[in-house]
Amino acid sequence: MVKKRILLWSVFFISGLILLSYYPHNRSYWNPVEQFVIEISAPFQKVFHSSMQFIKGLWFNYLYLINVKKENKQLKKQIAKLKLENMKYKALEQTVIRLRKLLNFKPEAKWKVMAAQVIGRDTTLWCGSFIIDKGKKDGIQINMPVISADGLVGKVISVSPYYSKILLIIDPNSAVDCLDRRTRARGILKGISNNMCKLDYVEHSQYIKPGDVIVTSGLVGIFPKGIPVGRVKEVREVPGALFKKVEIIPFVDFSRLEEVLVILKKRSYFTR
Repeated sequence: MVKKRILLWSVFFISGLILLSYYPHNRSYWNPVEQFVIEISAPFQKVFHSSMQFIKGLWFNYLYLINVKKENKQLKKQIAKLKLENMKYKALEQTVIRLRKLLNFKPEAKWKVMAAQVIGRDTTLWCGSFIIDKGKKDGIQINMPVISADGLVGKVISVSPYYSKILLIIDPNSAVDCLDRRTRARGILKGISNNMCKLDYVEHSQYIKPGDVIVTSGLVGIFPKGIPVGRVKEVREVPGALFKKVEIIPFVDFSRLEEVLVILKKRSYFTR
């Protein structure tokens, strides 16, 4: 029964449309038959037109959103690619700055040096040591001093054919004979943290103050004389203690150290 009603209304609707299209459209008025057909069919046409507009809008909006989603995806890929390229350029720029600084650094004429790259930090036995990409086949030997354009880095403590381990001056196991460049007060530099050292065995009679520059003394026979080590941060005199407590800030930023110079020492390098 319902199907018959739907069919009947469909036939009536289509017939009305045919009837309207049959009459000439150059007339400015509707006759009674046209008015009747319009009154009956107009609501159906309105519903049909609204439905078609809704479907049309939904379809085009869907296609638009699909295109926008694709464009956003492509733009995100391009942005990620540009960010990666920007990071690479910045890293390259920093490398060029470091290498230029290292090239502009002029060690003493009697020092024969070899450039090496830091390839990792060894944390198995030492809390302050680096691995460099030069070894026995490059002429590296144990106890050779290691420097950078900023100052003293440490010394070689282990060597393999192609790699070497460097003990840094910030390691507690490190000990370097040093002196105050201004007053010539002497002490033993030892590491106490990632960015701090101390100068032990500085007698109360020796004059030293914050801001003084500490350099290697050259007395032990491992490090050449006069290599900058760091700057005095604080000096304290503890009642009853035999020596002053002196804190040193190293010149080298070990957290950013990537290239170093190994001094291929000879006996003549340590005499003046």
